[in-house]
Amino acid sequence: MDERTMRSSCYLQDPLTEALVEILVKLPDLEITRAGGKMMRSAGGEKMDVVESLQKIVGIRIGPGLRKILGGVMGKSAIHKQLTFMVEECCSGVILAFTKEVMLSAPKDKWMEKEYFENRVRSNPRLYNSCAALAPGSPLVEGIERPWE
Repeated sequence: MDERTMRSSCYLQDPLTEALVEILVKLPDLEITRAGGKMMRSAGGEKMDVVESLQKIVGIRIGPGLRKILGGVMGKSAIHKQLTFMVEECCSGVILAFTKEVMLSAPKDKWMEKEYFENRVRSNPRLYNSCAALAPGSPLVEGIERPWE
Protein backbone atom coordinates (compact mmCIF):
# COMPACT_ATOMS: atom_id res chain seq x y z
CA MET A 1 0.00 0.00 0.00
CA ASP A 2 1.26 3.50 -0.79
CA GLU A 3 0.10 7.05 -0.07
CA ARG A 4 -1.75 7.19 -3.41
CA THR A 5 -3.97 4.21 -2.57
CA MET A 6 -6.82 3.97 -0.09
CA ARG A 7 -8.36 0.74 1.17
CA SER A 8 -11.98 0.55 2.26
CA SER A 9 -13.86 -2.50 3.46
CA CYS A 10 -17.34 -3.49 4.52
CA TYR A 11 -18.03 -6.51 6.69
CA LEU A 12 -21.63 -7.60 7.11
CA GLN A 13 -22.73 -10.14 9.64
CA ASP A 14 -26.31 -10.85 10.65
CA PRO A 15 -28.27 -14.06 11.30
CA LEU A 16 -28.70 -14.67 7.54
CA THR A 17 -25.61 -13.18 5.93
CA GLU A 18 -21.89 -13.00 6.47
CA ALA A 19 -19.84 -11.26 3.81
CA LEU A 20 -16.77 -9.10 3.26
CA VAL A 21 -16.07 -6.62 0.45
CA GLU A 22 -12.83 -4.68 0.07
CA ILE A 23 -11.84 -2.11 -2.53
CA LEU A 24 -8.59 -0.31 -3.32
CA VAL A 25 -8.98 3.21 -4.66
CA LYS A 26 -6.37 5.28 -6.52
CA LEU A 27 -6.00 8.84 -5.27
CA PRO A 28 -6.76 11.55 -6.22
CA ASP A 29 -8.88 10.12 -9.07
CA LEU A 30 -10.97 7.95 -6.72
CA GLU A 31 -10.82 5.15 -9.28
CA ILE A 32 -11.44 1.65 -7.98
CA THR A 33 -8.31 -0.28 -8.91
CA ARG A 34 -8.98 -3.56 -7.16
CA ALA A 35 -11.96 -5.26 -5.57
CA GLY A 36 -12.35 -8.48 -3.70
CA GLY A 37 -14.50 -10.17 -1.17
CA LYS A 38 -15.96 -13.28 0.31
CA MET A 39 -19.51 -14.50 0.92
CA MET A 40 -19.39 -16.92 3.84
CA ARG A 41 -23.18 -17.15 4.27
CA SER A 42 -26.08 -15.64 2.35
CA ALA A 43 -29.81 -15.30 2.91
CA GLY A 44 -31.58 -18.17 1.18
CA GLY A 45 -28.27 -19.96 0.66
CA GLU A 46 -27.87 -18.34 -2.77
CA LYS A 47 -24.41 -18.91 -4.25
CA MET A 48 -22.26 -16.64 -6.40
CA ASP A 49 -18.65 -15.99 -7.30
CA VAL A 50 -18.10 -12.79 -5.32
CA VAL A 51 -14.62 -12.10 -6.68
CA GLU A 52 -15.82 -12.44 -10.28
CA SER A 53 -18.83 -10.19 -9.64
CA LEU A 54 -16.66 -7.53 -7.98
CA GLN A 55 -14.27 -7.40 -10.95
CA LYS A 56 -17.04 -5.54 -12.80
CA ILE A 57 -16.47 -2.47 -10.62
CA VAL A 58 -12.73 -2.15 -11.28
CA GLY A 59 -12.15 1.07 -13.22
CA ILE A 60 -15.26 2.84 -11.91
CA ARG A 61 -14.68 6.21 -10.27
CA ILE A 62 -16.32 7.15 -7.00
CA GLY A 63 -18.45 10.20 -7.68
CA PRO A 64 -21.76 11.36 -9.11
CA GLY A 65 -23.89 8.62 -10.61
CA LEU A 66 -22.10 5.84 -8.75
CA ARG A 67 -25.30 4.13 -7.55
CA LYS A 68 -26.73 4.05 -11.06
CA ILE A 69 -23.47 2.69 -12.50
CA LEU A 70 -23.23 0.00 -9.82
CA GLY A 71 -26.86 -0.95 -10.34
CA GLY A 72 -26.16 -1.40 -14.03
CA VAL A 73 -23.07 -3.59 -13.71
CA MET A 74 -23.65 -5.64 -10.56
CA GLY A 75 -26.86 -7.55 -11.29
CA LYS A 76 -30.42 -7.57 -10.02
CA SER A 77 -30.74 -10.67 -7.82
CA ALA A 78 -31.09 -10.28 -4.05
CA ILE A 79 -27.53 -11.41 -3.43
CA HIS A 80 -26.19 -9.00 -6.08
CA LYS A 81 -28.15 -6.16 -4.47
CA GLN A 82 -26.58 -7.08 -1.12
CA LEU A 83 -23.13 -7.00 -2.70
CA THR A 84 -23.91 -3.67 -4.39
CA PHE A 85 -24.95 -2.23 -1.02
CA MET A 86 -21.64 -3.34 0.46
CA VAL A 87 -19.67 -1.74 -2.40
CA GLU A 88 -21.64 1.49 -1.84
CA GLU A 89 -20.68 1.36 1.85
CA CYS A 90 -17.01 0.97 0.90
CA CYS A 91 -17.31 3.99 -1.40
CA SER A 92 -19.03 5.98 1.33
CA GLY A 93 -16.10 5.16 3.59
CA VAL A 94 -13.72 6.67 1.04
CA ILE A 95 -15.85 9.82 0.76
CA LEU A 96 -16.12 10.14 4.54
CA ALA A 97 -12.35 9.96 4.87
CA PHE A 98 -12.21 13.26 2.98
CA THR A 99 -15.36 14.70 4.58
CA LYS A 100 -13.74 14.31 8.00
CA GLU A 101 -11.12 16.91 7.09
CA VAL A 102 -13.86 19.34 6.04
CA MET A 103 -15.72 18.76 9.29
CA LEU A 104 -12.62 19.35 11.40
CA SER A 105 -11.80 22.61 9.59
CA ALA A 106 -15.16 24.19 10.50
CA PRO A 107 -15.30 27.15 12.91
CA LYS A 108 -16.13 26.25 16.52
CA ASP A 109 -18.76 28.98 16.93
CA LYS A 110 -22.20 27.42 16.21
CA TRP A 111 -23.49 30.28 14.01
CA MET A 112 -20.27 30.51 12.06
CA GLU A 113 -20.23 26.72 11.72
CA LYS A 114 -23.72 26.71 10.20
CA GLU A 115 -22.79 29.49 7.76
CA TYR A 116 -19.55 27.67 6.90
CA PHE A 117 -21.37 24.46 5.97
CA GLU A 118 -24.12 26.29 4.10
CA ASN A 119 -21.46 27.94 1.95
CA ARG A 120 -19.59 24.65 1.46
CA VAL A 121 -22.76 22.85 0.34
CA ARG A 122 -23.81 25.70 -1.96
CA SER A 123 -20.37 25.78 -3.60
CA ASN A 124 -20.09 21.98 -3.83
CA PRO A 125 -23.56 20.37 -4.07
CA ARG A 126 -22.04 16.86 -3.91
CA LEU A 127 -21.43 17.45 -0.20
CA TYR A 128 -25.19 17.58 0.41
CA ASN A 129 -26.27 14.25 1.89
CA SER A 130 -22.67 12.92 1.72
CA CYS A 131 -22.74 12.12 5.44
CA ALA A 132 -25.14 12.29 8.39
CA ALA A 133 -23.97 15.78 9.36
CA LEU A 134 -24.87 17.16 5.92
CA ALA A 135 -28.02 15.09 5.38
CA PRO A 136 -31.49 16.59 4.97
CA GLY A 137 -32.85 17.49 8.40
CA SER A 138 -29.42 18.08 9.91
CA PRO A 139 -29.08 21.41 11.74
CA LEU A 140 -25.98 22.18 9.65
CA VAL A 141 -27.98 22.25 6.41
CA GLU A 142 -31.33 23.31 7.86
CA GLY A 143 -33.08 25.67 5.48
CA ILE A 144 -30.94 24.72 2.49
CA GLU A 145 -32.96 23.42 -0.42
CA ARG A 146 -31.46 20.63 -2.45
CA PRO A 147 -28.63 22.39 -4.31
CA TRP A 148 -29.66 21.00 -7.69
CA GLU A 149 -33.27 22.22 -7.48
